[in-house]
Amino acid sequence: MSYRILIIEDEIEVAAMLKRFLQRKSYQADYCLDTAEAIRMAESQPDLILLDINMPQMDGIELCRAIRDTVSCPILFLTARDQEADKVEGFAAGGDDYIVKPFSLPELNARIEAHLRRERREKVIQRKIFGQVTVDYSAREVYAGGEKIYFNRKEYEIIRLLSLNRGQAFERGTIYDRVWGLEGNGDDTVIMEHIRRIRRKFADAGCGPCIETVWGIGYKWTG
Repeated sequence: MSYRILIIEDEIEVAAMLKRFLQRKSYQADYCLDTAEAIRMAESQPDLILLDINMPQMDGIELCRAIRDTVSCPILFLTARDQEADKVEGFAAGGDDYIVKPFSLPELNARIEAHLRRERREKVIQRKIFGQVTVDYSAREVYAGGEKIYFNRKEYEIIRLLSLNRGQAFERGTIYDRVWGLEGNGDDTVIMEHIRRIRRKFADAGCGPCIETVWGIGYKWTG
């Protein structure tokens, strides 16, 4: 199977270089240079998107928010910004990874492969009920009292990991490794932000937080 990768990058030299590299790795690759075209091309549902944050008209963070509800594939940010707040904002917008420039092409390829490998793993067809909360693992959906709660991809993956291992405490670094699939790049702040957002959405739906903090360790599912 040849995966389709969309490169959203306003510097044509960089975009063309990435396209050539990905094609050598047997991917189908195409690029666009502005956000209006990016929104149109994202409608074709690529298997993965490489998204430069510093885009004209609309920056990559805004673009990610604009397409995330209709695009389910992994979105990997490419950026020269390396501040913690920038990373948190990127993940909160629905991004799946944050690759800081300059980066090596082998590293980029490894990250792409990691995300695509996660995507192609066979889905386990099952659902579990935890009091008011139902997690449908086959549909990748979460319900409270019969009403669907909308979680972004990483929020859902955290819920999936913790709920399938109810009562088991996971360290933040372990959650990062298991959900993002990239060892050695864990960031406690990113995990804490995602947990905060999950709890808020459960609270807004009128049910308990489901995820308990285990002090000195991390988090566990108690729903």
